[in-house]
Amino acid sequence: MTKVIAVIDIGKTNKKIFLFDENFEVVFQNSIQFDEIIDDDNFPCDDIVSIENWIKNQILSIQMKGNFKIKAINFTTHGASLIYLNKDGKRITPLYNYLKNIDLKDYESLYKKNGGAEEFSRKTASPVYGMLNTGLQMLWIKKYKPEIWKQVDTILHYPQYLSYLFTKKITADYTSVGAHTATWDFDTMQYHSWLKDENITLPTPCKGNEAFISEINGEKIAVGTGMHDSSSSIIPLLEKEKDFVLLSTGTWIIAMNPFSKEILTQHQLKNNCLCFITPEKQQVKSSMQFLGRIHEVYLKALSEYYKVNINTHLKLILNTTLCEALVSKNSNLFLAKGIDTDFEAHPEYLKNFDSYETAYYQLVYEISKKVIAGIQLISDENVDISNVFISGGFNRNEIFIKFLNLLNPTINIKISDCKNESALGAALIMKSYLK
Repeated sequence: MTKVIAVIDIGKTNKKIFLFDENFEVVFQNSIQFDEIIDDDNFPCDDIVSIENWIKNQILSIQMKGNFKIKAINFTTHGASLIYLNKDGKRITPLYNYLKNIDLKDYESLYKKNGGAEEFSRKTASPVYGMLNTGLQMLWIKKYKPEIWKQVDTILHYPQYLSYLFTKKITADYTSVGAHTATWDFDTMQYHSWLKDENITLPTPCKGNEAFISEINGEKIAVGTGMHDSSSSIIPLLEKEKDFVLLSTGTWIIAMNPFSKEILTQHQLKNNCLCFITPEKQQVKSSMQFLGRIHEVYLKALSEYYKVNINTHLKLILNTTLCEALVSKNSNLFLAKGIDTDFEAHPEYLKNFDSYETAYYQLVYEISKKVIAGIQLISDENVDISNVFISGGFNRNEIFIKFLNLLNPTINIKISDCKNESALGAALIMKSYLK
């Protein structure tokens, strides 16, 4: 029977389970997508009940088949998502969607009490993101859902809640609390004092390699406390590479520089830069842009406008001449020149193009230009970034890679040879439990 570490990898779209053997090779995987449901405000959200049931059933099914011996389980999820428990340890809210709109005016007093929005953002390494700042989510519940807030006994980030399903232990981890939550003070490397002012108590973060031995369906298994997916994705590279930027591509395109020695500046914060934290409490300067989402909505618009399959872009042959022409022209149509705030498609823009190919190349060019700007922003002054590793869906996009090379010929683009980086990172920190 093969000893394995099971990793539950929950993305915004795909929910996956991986089994890693002692060589950290994937020996089994499965994935599923769930239709969204609506929350108590009729806003779309993930179906947390179905996700919970799927996770438990997947673990049980693997145990019952008897091909693999699960020695450890860990979790990695997207960020900006909280679960609220009552004093009986029961979940009392939906999994609210981080795309939900909240009124930022409600938080002006919070920023004012703590040195103003710029200083507060610098101190917490959290640009003013609304629901993407989980600390603001807590205050939103407190103000607009007081009956729920009265019942709240414990607040968990998403990875720790999934761990809690198996351990019933209340935990926190550095990768989650450090991910643009507006709750972590990067100057003191502890929770920000505003939480105490609001009588909010959060669990003390523990090291990423800590686990609890739990009995699951009659078997003793080490259960990790879970991790934020972006921070987890950098772990495999940190184990074998030095001096690099990781470009993690998916719904979000996140450039991460774990080797930056300079503090986060106001200019960087105003341009979608922030800091993540590794499980070992190391800061990772990052640029985070919702560019994968823009790519996704325009794929649908392109498909409908040109009446082609939504995956037509995958069949395009690299047209270097067109790439060079677009770089030379340097025009913008789909994206703002500054910070993007519009993440919906505008099919009317497609009237400017005579083919699917030219429209798609223009879209990818603009995305690539934003990515290069993001990489430059997180690079220390007088330090040249030589290696940029690309992971995730865009690492197979030759058009994207060509634009990156044209826009900055000095960087060495490398396709990460790791697959499923977030899941692998979550498995690697549990390696001591494979014995």
